[in-house]
Amino acid sequence: MRPTLRQLEYIVATADTGRISLAAAQLNVSQPSLSAQIAEVEADLGVTLFIRGRAGAKLTPAGEEVARRAR
Repeated sequence: MRPTLRQLEYIVATADTGRISLAAAQLNVSQPSLSAQIAEVEADLGVTLFIRGRAGAKLTPAGEEVARRAR
């Protein structure tokens, strides 16, 4: 299944901010909702887009390609 435009917007915002919480605030959605949408895209594509940790969310090589194409 292909990501929706909204999901691609979530990926780009998270890539730009480096944090899911900041991206959620920027897009006026809840953090759990944004995180769930990114997880759904990852499951649909079968790849990990972000490495999540205390330092934030860092794009994987696959995530960089998806974010590049989304832009």
